[in-house]
Amino acid sequence: MDRKENLDRILRWLLADAQQPAEIPDNLAEKQRLMRALMNLRQPRPLSADFLQWQDAELALQREERGTVSLPDAPIALWQGDITRLRVDAIVNAANAQMLGCFAPLHACIDNCIHSAAGLQLRNECHQLMQGRLLPTGEAVITSAYNLPARYVVHTVGPIVDAPLGTRTIPSGEQQQQLANCYSNCLRLAEEHHLASIAFCCISTGVFHFPNQLAAEIAVRTVCGYPRQSVKQVVFNVFLDKDKQIYEKLLA
Repeated sequence: MDRKENLDRILRWLLADAQQPAEIPDNLAEKQRLMRALMNLRQPRPLSADFLQWQDAELALQREERGTVSLPDAPIALWQGDITRLRVDAIVNAANAQMLGCFAPLHACIDNCIHSAAGLQLRNECHQLMQGRLLPTGEAVITSAYNLPARYVVHTVGPIVDAPLGTRTIPSGEQQQQLANCYSNCLRLAEEHHLASIAFCCISTGVFHFPNQLAAEIAVRTVCGYPRQSVKQVVFNVFLDKDKQIYEKLLA
């Protein structure tokens, strides 16, 4: 099947589903951007078998183009890059309490990136799992990973630290415990599902305003203190250089 033709099928289906008339671009990259934007906007509801076949074929090609990463065996590993490339048993998603992914088209947050790479099945499964409930801060749930190289996604809601623009606020003791709970509850689910490897993102940093240094200290302390059995490898996945430097010092 020609790739552009397949993308056109995907876009026609998504536009008809959304009841939004729009011109389909000719450029491959623009077709992919429109596909992702429409996926980001779509509310959870049933998907046709034809659409899933078309979507999965395109997402498989995108996965191959990004490349997958398998890390050497080690109890604790540090890796900088796109978490959607990691071939591990589970990756951790810093989710919102609704657990439906990010609805902002083309947003760069990890929640958006994971849902976009996994496919619309992930949002539907999250919807079925939550049934309109909100996931409490510090809790975690597990889903399939669909078109990701990982087998599962563990979703957790980190604490949000209120911080005026340009200022730093020290998280409360409760918020620090909530962040620790994110890591321990993710590990608990990994153990319950007999997973051997799990990759954590930097939960609650960035737009959630948890200080990077303190967040990393809590992450390392919680993971290293957790009585792991089936989980043989924990990966700390970072994106920013400053987070990489922080974790390198802590893990040394």
